[in-house]
Amino acid sequence: MDIKNVTIAGSGVLGAQIAFQTAFHGYAVTVYDISDEVLEKAKATFLKLGEAFKADLEASQQEVDDAIDRLSLSADLATAVADADLLIESIPENPSIKIGFYEKLAGVAPAKTIFATNSSTMLPSQFADSTGRPAQFAALHFANEIWKHNTAEIMGHPGTDAEVFDTLVAFAKSIGMVALPLHKEQPGYIINTLLVPFLGAALDLLVRGVADIETVDKTWVMGTGAPAGPFRILDVVGITTAYNIYKISAEKTGDPLKQQVVDYLKENYIDKGKLGVATGEGFYKYPASASANTK
Repeated sequence: MDIKNVTIAGSGVLGAQIAFQTAFHGYAVTVYDISDEVLEKAKATFLKLGEAFKADLEASQQEVDDAIDRLSLSADLATAVADADLLIESIPENPSIKIGFYEKLAGVAPAKTIFATNSSTMLPSQFADSTGRPAQFAALHFANEIWKHNTAEIMGHPGTDAEVFDTLVAFAKSIGMVALPLHKEQPGYIINTLLVPFLGAALDLLVRGVADIETVDKTWVMGTGAPAGPFRILDVVGITTAYNIYKISAEKTGDPLKQQVVDYLKENYIDKGKLGVATGEGFYKYPASASANTK
């Protein structure tokens, strides 16, 4: 299966990064989102990502300009996928939103298009039937700041065609990723299976009043030699992502501590627009230059 034209659904933090990374490596990329207004913001994000690629990867201005030239934007889904060989979905981490998207996508995408979800916590089998083409569907998961943290976890579901899986592995390598194939479905893949409990433990310590943000981070950095503590990591990942994960878990389990974390994040961060590095403030405050790479 030959991938030439790639559509990215969602122009948020990771969607924009996936789009730019893919265009930077020579693919024609169309970015889809729900409105022209949202897509206008993506244009500014791509310029900032170009600066990050120059600073971190020593990319030339010509390489950045060429990547931007390969990017097109559309708020019409049928137009966005009209010639797509691969669609990578990077929309909000909400099952009903994703299912609705795939049901709409199934009606307009060409038969050739492979679908891949960038969901951080949900399994491809949850959406396989909604895609209308379960054999051509798998998960392709990227870490934030993918030009530096260049991992791509590829995870099929029981009905994923082996050739589709291998195509996604090859595609990931072609855009500069270290491809990490998973042999069976696992909520959270590898990285989030390790990371989510770690970040959750930090939130539990905070909400239960055991220790403050700075002390928790200092403990982890000093005690392990890690470059950043859990709350710095949460600011990079985005507090909205943590909130959504905890909200779903709280609703599913009825755990009062999880609900306490949900309420705490909503009141102190979500409702105040303090969403992390991308907004210039989360658990910590960031200068404008620090948020440029993740907006």
